[in-house]
Amino acid sequence: MEIKFFDAKQRGRTQVGWLESWHSFSFGSFYNPELTGFGKLRVLNDDTVAPAAGFGMHPHENMEIVTIPLMGALAHRDSTGRSGEIKQGDVQLMSAGTGISHSEMNASGSKPVKFLQIWIFPEQMNIEPCYEQRRFPVEGRMEKLQTVVEPVGKEGLKINQQAWFHLFNTNRNTELDYSLRRLGNGLFLFVIEGGVEINGVRAGRRDALGIQQFESLTAEVEKDSELLLIEVPLK
Repeated sequence: MEIKFFDAKQRGRTQVGWLESWHSFSFGSFYNPELTGFGKLRVLNDDTVAPAAGFGMHPHENMEIVTIPLMGALAHRDSTGRSGEIKQGDVQLMSAGTGISHSEMNASGSKPVKFLQIWIFPEQMNIEPCYEQRRFPVEGRMEKLQTVVEPVGKEGLKINQQAWFHLFNTNRNTELDYSLRRLGNGLFLFVIEGGVEINGVRAGRRDALGIQQFESLTAEVEKDSELLLIEVPLK
């Protein structure tokens, strides 16, 4: 097993009037040759957007984009004609394919919204763009893995890649067992809150562990932790 520690303090930061964004990987004006992604995982941004502000209409193509609100709600609109709110407890997936434009604005005029935005390189290029969102109740991830994104699209949203996203919450010290869904993949374990330790390597709040060359593992998870596990192809 090979484990790489991603220190939250080494993330890039974008700060403008309405946006604070922390970048786990090189993004925008932030470039670190040691932080260019993890396999097919290209972007993991930890964003806070001010009230009544946000990302206006802009395009993407040939990228799988997953949004996970952590606090508050986003008002979504896109070129497929979809519009609505994405709230804490929801997960959004856009397969940009041949091209899609969207906007994500803070739905509140008085409170900030916090969310994770994650980009995955697609398995098939130039597919027809599609959009999906679904609610995943928090109780479905207490002391167990909750699958929110997967290639098949039964338990979670269907992604155009051999990738799986899981959420896990606990309010006690516990162990978490994980087996790869596809041999040869790697696992990027992002600590939203709390802490986790694998083979003596510990990650705290907003740290991450990039794990490869394994089939299964056991993680020691600290009390009051919230984890995001992203399994992706490495090549």
